[in-house]
Amino acid sequence: MTDANSIGERIVRCPACGQDSVYAASNPYRPFCSARCKGIDLGAWASEEFRMPAEAPPDDGPFGDPKRQGDS
Repeated sequence: MTDANSIGERIVRCPACGQDSVYAASNPYRPFCSARCKGIDLGAWASEEFRMPAEAPPDDGPFGDPKRQGDS
């Protein structure tokens, strides 16, 4: 659920720090509350802190298209 300020701009939670953030064109860092929070998030992506869990193939497993592996 979101709130609105006195001029009708949406107020959301900053994804980095959890503080209130204006989600409108008047906030150049939206959805973040500040340049600092935006930079922290960018740094987390750059250092690969945000990852999708995936299983790596075994070291001795075949690589390539699994549909074509039987065509050898």
